[in-house]
Amino acid sequence: MPIHKTFQLAIACMALSFTVGHTAVAEDTIAAAPQTELNSDFVYKYLIGEFAGQRGDVGLASTLFLELAQASRDPRLAERAAKAAVYGNQPRIALKAANLWAELDPDSVEAQQASTQLLVSTGNLAEAKPHLQKLLTKEETRANGFLYLNGLFAKQPDKKEVLQVVQELAAPYPNLPEAHFTIAHAAWRAENTELALRELDKANELRQGWELAAMLRGEILLARSPTEALTFFREFLDRNPQAAEIRLAMARQLVNQKRFDEAKIEFMKLVKDSNGNPEVLVVVALLSLQAGEYSEAESYLQQALKADFKDKDQIYLYLGQIAEKQNQNEQALTWYKKVEPGERYLDAQFNIASIIARTQSPDAALATLDNLPDLSLDQMAAVAQAKASLLNQAKRHQEAYDLLAQAIANYPNTPEVIYDYAMTAERLQHLDVMERELRKLILMRPDFAQAYNALGYTLADRNMKLDEAKQLIEKALTLRPNDHYILDSMGWVHYRRGELDKAVDYLKRAYDAQTDPEIAAHLGEVLWKQGRFDEALQTWGEALKEHPENEVLVNTTKKFKK
Repeated sequence: MPIHKTFQLAIACMALSFTVGHTAVAEDTIAAAPQTELNSDFVYKYLIGEFAGQRGDVGLASTLFLELAQASRDPRLAERAAKAAVYGNQPRIALKAANLWAELDPDSVEAQQASTQLLVSTGNLAEAKPHLQKLLTKEETRANGFLYLNGLFAKQPDKKEVLQVVQELAAPYPNLPEAHFTIAHAAWRAENTELALRELDKANELRQGWELAAMLRGEILLARSPTEALTFFREFLDRNPQAAEIRLAMARQLVNQKRFDEAKIEFMKLVKDSNGNPEVLVVVALLSLQAGEYSEAESYLQQALKADFKDKDQIYLYLGQIAEKQNQNEQALTWYKKVEPGERYLDAQFNIASIIARTQSPDAALATLDNLPDLSLDQMAAVAQAKASLLNQAKRHQEAYDLLAQAIANYPNTPEVIYDYAMTAERLQHLDVMERELRKLILMRPDFAQAYNALGYTLADRNMKLDEAKQLIEKALTLRPNDHYILDSMGWVHYRRGELDKAVDYLKRAYDAQTDPEIAAHLGEVLWKQGRFDEALQTWGEALKEHPENEVLVNTTKKFKK
């Protein structure tokens, strides 16, 4: 696993006081240094470490602080070294420093967490287990400690090992609902659905009406059967009518199933119970938008603005999207232009470029993206992706391919750019380039589900290496179990293998999750092959009403209606 991903969780979780470039680490003078044998060698190393941090040489800073901590046995220096090493992506130093920090300050919860996070992030679950046991010994923090484990273990590839560790950690606490919930979560990730549901039963016995456990149960049932999940949600809400998160989950599922009248009833209840809460108004607006209720979605967003929703730029983006869906391009541009420079600014500019491409020309849109000022390297990479997308939409695939090839040269370690380059290569039938880039991406980012899915689907679509294609898609599905695109790919590889019943099962799950035209094309094709002609025609017909110009759908229906 690449270092920058290995420490993503640790960076996010450890409180970082180490700032590079212009601000010193924590205290900014030697006067604030730990008072441990301030001889000349100590002072010299301390100052060099401080200056190295200010210059951005975090590797040198973390090494020096670790040496000082080892010599002085001062936990503050070990903490400093650990945080600097995490920030500078220095895995070995970070782990040594964090373990020393935990050793020197055994009562520090933060030190124990830091050491544990680093051990887990590098896959050393066995070594992390004693630290986790210690974190769970304090009764006042034990419940939250178990919930913390769910996020801590989220990216671990060996889900069965995680389940075993969680069960061992939970064994001393049979009467703690959070312990059973955490086992259930790990069991579900390890594809042991029955164990997950049994543990949720135990959690519910100990804490009836617990929304968090109900949400997990709903998610598990949803993967198995949307109808079963809806039934559970309704029964839970009958007993717990104030459970807003459950009502929201049920409303989402009703929208996904296009049961808009039923969903609208739940929207109104959510809004009424929220007492004008702007966050709830925005969520309900998005559900209304998904349901095609544009005027209602706009009304809820306008109410959220008046209620002083914090992220106004996000609302402007949503309002622009609503205007676009109603072909009100000028109004959409007005909304997008309200977005101030900051986190949402680039998204607004991309949307503006998209409108210009449709209403004027792709070249005019590209020109607007050429003139964006003060971009970081990450933003430059994102602009390159946006420009390539505009070119691909205009079927200027070679230009997009050349642009992305240059972007890879300029930003070689940007996974999203590599992925887009691979997909553009596939459009040009450069299959060797596509396969090479996707395999490179998988090595770079073992958690990049789309890379596994794209490679697996491409192999399956061309009836090549079907065993490997299935393995790749299975890996993608473990990373994103409910992704409709990956479910579609799994259905397609079963189809290519002649396993039609399994294919229909996965494709129906995908289509239930998202009524995508290409999924409809695939589902109809498999139904046709099974001799279920009326079902196939109905599936295609419904999809064509919504997406009459989708190339894959149109070509599929022409092929089988001959």
